[in-house]
Amino acid sequence: MPDELLPASEATSNPALTWPSNLAEWRVLAIQLGMAFIFGCLVALIYALTMRSARRASNRPFLATLVLLSVLIAMVTLVIGNSLARAFGLVGALSIVRFRTVVQDTRDTAFVIFSVVVGMGAGAGYLAAPLLGMPLVFLAAWVFRSRKPLREPREAELTLRVAATHPPGDPVKQIMERHLSGFRQTAVSTARGGAALDITYLIHPRQGDSYLTLVTELTALEGIQSAEIKEN
Repeated sequence: MPDELLPASEATSNPALTWPSNLAEWRVLAIQLGMAFIFGCLVALIYALTMRSARRASNRPFLATLVLLSVLIAMVTLVIGNSLARAFGLVGALSIVRFRTVVQDTRDTAFVIFSVVVGMGAGAGYLAAPLLGMPLVFLAAWVFRSRKPLREPREAELTLRVAATHPPGDPVKQIMERHLSGFRQTAVSTARGGAALDITYLIHPRQGDSYLTLVTELTALEGIQSAEIKEN
């Protein structure tokens, strides 16, 4: 560990020292937390540069999470120091937190871990390891980034409510083929006590096509009670 960062780690390992006693210790804490913020921003930048541009706008909350995680983990590391009792106490306190969001891409999970690691490094004062590791992570993320088209097709969910005695047939298929570039059935469920069926499709509209025309033509068919489209 660099000599200039030793006072902060000694302070956090001593239960009697719960407050920086001089300007030098305040400066060390500011450096460590500031570096955690910078590391978090670099992690978010690497993630943004190596992802498909079509997803960047919708992933801004995730980018902010990466920066916040780095700073928060640095703070946790500073609080724990070398105290085993504090470590177990924080584990117990943080165990009440439950994350319900499903991470759809394993790559996102790797960047969450990356953010945690650089935050721990900054909090513990080991600044060299994150600095040396970032170019390697950037290289790996860049080389193995997705090669899919930058412009992703529009995607929406179409739910048709049909009478149970009139399941959809060729007319529905013909209308969807005329207005959509692709579609597939994803779910079927009963409604109105079994008198109707809710049939869900994942659809890909053609560029420039309006949902209004599709819904109008579908609801004009016999047996179609309603049609609802939700764009993803």
